[in-house]
Amino acid sequence: MDKKQLTEILFKLTNQNGVSGDEYCASQTAASMLKKYTSDVTVDDFGNVIANIGKREEGKPHIMLDAHIDEIGFIVTYITNEGFLKISNCGGIDRRLLLAQQVEILCAGGQRVFGVITSTPPHLETDDKKALKLEDIFVDTGMTKAEAENIISLGDRVIISNKPCVLLGDRVTSKCLDDRAGVAALILAIDLLNDKLDGLGCSLSVVFSSQEETGERGAKTSAYKVNPDMAIAVDVSFAKSEGESKYKCGKMGKGPMIGFSPSLSKAMSNRLCQIAKAEGIPYQIEVMGGTTGTNADAIGVTRGGVKTATVSIPLKYMHTPVEVISMSDLISSALLIAEFLRNGVEDDV
Repeated sequence: MDKKQLTEILFKLTNQNGVSGDEYCASQTAASMLKKYTSDVTVDDFGNVIANIGKREEGKPHIMLDAHIDEIGFIVTYITNEGFLKISNCGGIDRRLLLAQQVEILCAGGQRVFGVITSTPPHLETDDKKALKLEDIFVDTGMTKAEAENIISLGDRVIISNKPCVLLGDRVTSKCLDDRAGVAALILAIDLLNDKLDGLGCSLSVVFSSQEETGERGAKTSAYKVNPDMAIAVDVSFAKSEGESKYKCGKMGKGPMIGFSPSLSKAMSNRLCQIAKAEGIPYQIEVMGGTTGTNADAIGVTRGGVKTATVSIPLKYMHTPVEVISMSDLISSALLIAEFLRNGVEDDV
């Protein structure tokens, strides 16, 4: 798989809508991509994609590779007498960017209704110093209440409209790179091992989990079902932009961020660093003083406990429709995971 093919896969993933709790389209698309590598691919009732690779054998560890398939968005909560929609968030929306955005309401049967989030002209604004609360935001579809109720149902999901595109260098921008970039990285990692999957010293479950943005719920159910010995959660983390602290962010283009945290397996984190050094894969260290804020937190405490590590792709403008990553960081993340599966699964990890 070359870089152009990988970018096409990533954009195909980000073009699918999958707001938390309604991941069907994104999950089906991702599942179809895994069928090239195994026939044992399912989308469960919770929206998780689970692909099993290799035969479980006693003495051979079973590893779960996880990236969440859901994205942040909104849910319709009310239709006013004037036909405006009230919405609530599904995940941690950055409210500062909402005014005057174009949105799509994802209705039953695949029908889409376009709308805009209302805004007050600056000429009439009396207080522009604070971001509006979600309860003060309305969506204008141009319809009356009766027209809206004929098409839109309470509970329909809403996304901010945006299309992916390639920036200069090796950077790309899109909605929901958090965490379709992680999904693409795992697909690439498996592709890199495609002719060697039968000879690995482990068996695998590749999981694209649902509802991470609303409490890591899919990771809980899928990890219980998979029952792994070890797990790697692939997500995104903060890449430094203008005005942000270099102590709290990674650097875009400098490779994946390997997590160290009290909630993670230090042995696995160390092993990932050793492999990166040995193979000349660029990497960064991300230190977290408590839990990680990723699916690793849920996976690690499943059943009797699971040794878990995180590999994060640096990302700018998180939880906005214009998230940005470097394709080289995505590729390096995949290379690192592939090498771990090929050479890093040892008894002392």
